[in-house]
Amino acid sequence: MPTTIVVTRDVAARYRGFLSSVMPEIAPGVYVSPSLSQGIRQRIWDVMDRWWAEAPGGSILLSYASRTEPGGLSIKCFGLPPVQLAVLDGVRVTRAERSDTRLANAADPPRSSQSDG
Repeated sequence: MPTTIVVTRDVAARYRGFLSSVMPEIAPGVYVSPSLSQGIRQRIWDVMDRWWAEAPGGSILLSYASRTEPGGLSIKCFGLPPVQLAVLDGVRVTRAERSDTRLANAADPPRSSQSDG
């Protein structure tokens, strides 16, 4: 039973109330449990998934140790760009998809702060 960490940001009060009923809140929006079983962790995620489908807002990240994931860490999230862990030349790195807005902005040429006149 690996340690589970949930981080919330700008979510409805129902998430905070629910999470604090099953895990201690060690800092604002940060919940941790040293021994959640896979079944309980999945039930927690299923509840948050159902609530998120009804009224999305803010962001939620759930992380726990996993023997099958790269870097030994599983990450699930709502409201954030999906994050994946990878091992690159023996170093653990994170990889996130870029949003269309960021891609469009990256393609724009830099603007000069000086006027031509």
